[in-house]
Amino acid sequence: MERVNRILKHPRYADCLKRVKDCESGRIFCRHQMEHFLDVARIAYILNLEEGRGLAKDMIYAAALLHDCGRYVQYTDGTPHEEASSAIAPGILKDCGFVSREIEEITEAISAHRDRSRAEKNALSDVIYRADKASRACFSCTAQKQCDWKAARKNMEIRY
Repeated sequence: MERVNRILKHPRYADCLKRVKDCESGRIFCRHQMEHFLDVARIAYILNLEEGRGLAKDMIYAAALLHDCGRYVQYTDGTPHEEASSAIAPGILKDCGFVSREIEEITEAISAHRDRSRAEKNALSDVIYRADKASRACFSCTAQKQCDWKAARKNMEIRY
């Protein structure tokens, strides 16, 4: 997990987190900060273990930590955050010791984390997609009534 911990200390990553936090300071809905990233990582890792997928822990955690890092770009200029995040991630990953093949796989998982049909095409994308959706504790959210998620998508029970 050494490379994952390098992501946490990377200046570009820290800047992204600060920008997202600033953009979401008045947001009543789910926020995109470390708690969410770690929830996604841990749920994805559970899925990986339960399903015997054999994905490397650091690949899962890297994708989860970076999957929403470009959220501030969406708030600023409307670029979908999966596009912005997948554009930001490669430089951070390279600096943190990930090789080209790993960077491509992680970037694809980030890019596909909002598109079920794309995510289903490979194991890392699939677990990140599903973990991202499962990570939300809708059952205890104070903004549940104002949320635009359809009732069928809301997590009203603990699954992971």
